[in-house]
Amino acid sequence: MANLDRPAGFKPVKNLNGSPWNGKANVYYIPSTDGTATFIGDAVKSAGSANATGMYPTVAQAAAGDTIRGVIIGFGLDPYVMVNPDNLNMKYRAASTAMYCLVVDDPGVIFEIQEDSVTNTIDADMVGLSTDITVGSGVTATGKSAMELDSSDTATGAGQCKILRAVNRPDNELGTHCKWEVLIIEHEMLSSTDI
Repeated sequence: MANLDRPAGFKPVKNLNGSPWNGKANVYYIPSTDGTATFIGDAVKSAGSANATGMYPTVAQAAAGDTIRGVIIGFGLDPYVMVNPDNLNMKYRAASTAMYCLVVDDPGVIFEIQEDSVTNTIDADMVGLSTDITVGSGVTATGKSAMELDSSDTATGAGQCKILRAVNRPDNELGTHCKWEVLIIEHEMLSSTDI
């Protein structure tokens, strides 16, 4: 059975120590000066500031090669309630809109992500290698990210993500659009120069 082409960015699945992911995340802020729409599953990087209280650091969508702070799992207009009372079905952050976001920023969390399968597919011999992400336009109807693994950029050296294994599920197999478990290794909380 062929894999479905259904990118959704990063989805937290478990911890590196084998325990289930416990839902822990921290609140960050995206200011209205950020003109890029952001989606659930997007990797983000620190943006070098904070909201007016100084309690919620700013983040911005990460690109290939950026050191990553974490992955967005939710949005809200208030840092204490991740919801928009005027739009309970809000699934993403529109461009140039001030909003808080929940970010999984623990460097020990393993994520599921689809490969892009452009000019190459990741095979069993590439498990243990590193690769970067590709960034696409998220889907406003579902709120899901379009980020994927760059399947043509695998290497033994630098890369944002370490490929751990193919997701063990009946609807997933090696080949085009395979889903992989990865660890973010170019993570801000692992680099002493970016903390």
